[in-house]
Amino acid sequence: MRSRGLAQRRKALGFLVLACLVCTGAGAGATLLIKSPAQVAADTAPPPPDILTAEVENRVISQALITRGKVTASQRTDISSGPRAGEDAGRSVVTKVTSAPGRKLTAGQVLLEVSGRPLFVLKGAVPAYRDLVPGKRGEDVAQLQTALHGSGHPTGNDLSGFFGPGTARALTSFYRSIGYEVPVTEAPGSVSPAEVPQPGASASPEAKPEEAQPRALPTFPMSEVIFVRSFPAYVEEVRTEVGDEAGENLLSLSSGELTVEGSVTPQEKGMIRAGQKVRIYSDTAGREYSGKVKSVALERATAEEDGGEESGEQRYTVEVTPSRPLPRKLNSENVQLTVVAASSRGEVLAVPSSAVSTAADGLTSVTERTGRKERRIPVTVGVSGDGYVEIIPRKGARLEAGARVVVGVQTRATAGRP
Repeated sequence: MRSRGLAQRRKALGFLVLACLVCTGAGAGATLLIKSPAQVAADTAPPPPDILTAEVENRVISQALITRGKVTASQRTDISSGPRAGEDAGRSVVTKVTSAPGRKLTAGQVLLEVSGRPLFVLKGAVPAYRDLVPGKRGEDVAQLQTALHGSGHPTGNDLSGFFGPGTARALTSFYRSIGYEVPVTEAPGSVSPAEVPQPGASASPEAKPEEAQPRALPTFPMSEVIFVRSFPAYVEEVRTEVGDEAGENLLSLSSGELTVEGSVTPQEKGMIRAGQKVRIYSDTAGREYSGKVKSVALERATAEEDGGEESGEQRYTVEVTPSRPLPRKLNSENVQLTVVAASSRGEVLAVPSSAVSTAADGLTSVTERTGRKERRIPVTVGVSGDGYVEIIPRKGARLEAGARVVVGVQTRATAGRP
């Protein structure tokens, strides 16, 4: 009996110990699941932000304006008509095309042929506006003489600007060199080129009007020549082929060195002036070239119809002269222009633009951070560009290259937080 009672007491004691252990575990679990309001607020508060800093530098700052521009030749000529058909030709038709896009041209080169007559190119600034025959005078005659001499056909003793026998012989020689006969004009009562009097010479007393016979005078027809201001010249487009009527838009030429023309707004125009450096970047070639602003001029305002009314925005044309000749393959390409509008004179103390702030009291400053300490330094700002700004510490303030300044803050992300 006694042993049975002892066993029952031991069993009851075991249950009691087990119950105590269960209660203790439940209490510990409750403390893990139940949090105080202060603890809940602390756990849900955002993490402290990271302070972003940047180093104060000594650097050259340049202010740049970026725009787009088109590479063009200094002169472009559109040819809309060809040589006149001769008297024995039934109609004006293209009988030969000797040009191809991109072809380099030299003085005297034939571009095409209309009804057996050539259209060629010579050097000159004055467009042909009349047919020239012996006895004519003028600036266009002097230009023809210069062009003939430059092509290897000197005009002898003819005075500049006077179409005399030397010019007639040179013109005849030139036409034969390109494979054609010189055109002629028959004028009743005219004289032969050799008999054309020199300026100031008196007429021969033996020459009588009734004895003068019609003569065939070498003629320089305006319809057979295209003058360009300079060489090299290139064929831009050919819009005709053999068999076409000789009419509008036969072909176009470009001559002279390549230049670049950009366009800016009136607000941007104030940043640009002649002589500023320009970086010319070709997207297709992947290369950068240098140049300078030649001029900034107001271009004609563009207008667009909008509800029956015209509206337009004034823009300015920026002409850029490359420092070295651009490759001909860039002709007509759209390129990026970076105009260096302002630049510091040598290295200056500079910080990122975001480091400079202006307080409510109007004081412009930067904030230097050393460890966890921050110090506000009043500054005066100078030239800005490329994301940086020049700073000059005000009297009594000190800031040196290598120091760290505050440029912003960044909130750290928390796991499980969006």
